[in-house]
Amino acid sequence: MPAHAPHLEPHPTRHVRRIRAALVTVLVAIGACVLGLIVPVGVATGACWLPPVEAPVSDPYRAPACPWCAGNRGIEYATVPGTSVRAVAAGRVTFAGTVVDRRYVVVEHVDGRRATYGDLGSIRVEQGDRVVARSVVGTATSTFHFGLRDGSGYLDPTPEIGLPSYPVRLVPLDGSAGSPPGPPRPRCSTPEKPRFPVANPTWRR
Repeated sequence: MPAHAPHLEPHPTRHVRRIRAALVTVLVAIGACVLGLIVPVGVATGACWLPPVEAPVSDPYRAPACPWCAGNRGIEYATVPGTSVRAVAAGRVTFAGTVVDRRYVVVEHVDGRRATYGDLGSIRVEQGDRVVARSVVGTATSTFHFGLRDGSGYLDPTPEIGLPSYPVRLVPLDGSAGSPPGPPRPRCSTPEKPRFPVANPTWRR
């Protein structure tokens, strides 16, 4: 009996290959458009920080009516002398020293804004040091000043200072202590700065 010829799958035609190439091109173009809608984290506005000290606010930010007018260009805290003053965010120390008998530390953040820690009892950092969030930059006296600047302009740091919030944890029914609570996280009235890139919300307009 004559042997049957093996069944062979037909090779893609030139037309099919062109269609596949066109689809790949379209998918690449779509991917590029999607990436174009992504903005870096640094571009996103707003932040949410834990307070630099554990103390009540004695005098809130009060914007002056003019550059030379009276006001409070930061937040004043009623602190216990020796209270640790912690950096609200990571950055580089651009100033650490005394101005008119008062000790100050200035930290420049990655977004270019500068945080001022004033009326310090002691300074624990030096100019040029790199600090991370919650690292101690000094200690307070009976009052502590925290300010925020962007260029030469003063900003109200109040919306970016959150209240400590602890994660919810289950309490054992057998009366044991259970696991200790995790570290606090700030809770602000303004949206927290995204940890990852997010799509531009205006792309549908």
